[in-house]
Amino acid sequence: MSTTAPTPAAEGPRKPVGNRLLDSLPSEDYERLRPELETVSLSPKDVIYEPNRPIPHVHFPTNCIVSLVAIMDDGSMYELATVGKEGMVGLPIFQETETAPFRAFTQVPGEALRLDAAALRDEIGRGGPLVRLLHRYAQVLFNQVAWSAACNRAHSLEQRCARWLLMSHDRVSTGQFLLTQEFLAQMLGVHRPRVNKVAGVLQKAGLIRYVRGRVTVLDRAGLEAASCECYRSIKDEYDRLLD
Repeated sequence: MSTTAPTPAAEGPRKPVGNRLLDSLPSEDYERLRPELETVSLSPKDVIYEPNRPIPHVHFPTNCIVSLVAIMDDGSMYELATVGKEGMVGLPIFQETETAPFRAFTQVPGEALRLDAAALRDEIGRGGPLVRLLHRYAQVLFNQVAWSAACNRAHSLEQRCARWLLMSHDRVSTGQFLLTQEFLAQMLGVHRPRVNKVAGVLQKAGLIRYVRGRVTVLDRAGLEAASCECYRSIKDEYDRLLD
């Protein structure tokens, strides 16, 4: 009596890791990188790299948010862009440079997948799907910086604050996130009393709740209405280029 070996069960869809770039990779490419990826927990203000210092690792956030900031001679900081689960921190490595003239540090705590810079260079050398994704992501990040610069000149502090909160809300897994008024003031380039006033306006309108450094988004549609067109333009570019 002959027997037939059982057919192996088909593998199901790959479980998402929570980062848009990594989750967009074909399984073969992701599996090649997977042994090199290390999950790390990032606390508020953890520095990922300093200006003009070698970048040893790249980070793929899964539920944290990282700020890229310019530091002035007087020590003041101005935010250039934010990176969350849609992107990668350490893009200069992809662009064949080892340093950047700005600081990257954790804005909202959480986890990221860390990859040694040498491992990324090896993968880039293959010229596969990750290279195409990072080219698109580089354009997305440039668009974010450009729109943010225009927004800072053209729109009110309330609109800018609403845009910033929406972008942060998009990148966390829950409806709330940690954020001090001091930090938000630094990121928006204004003094803390002005941020306190604007946050109070948004809270009085029922759009957010802001208690002890924790923001809860209560009315997402209302917050979008309070923002400017820059938020939608930035988000549309992410969806167009990374989908």
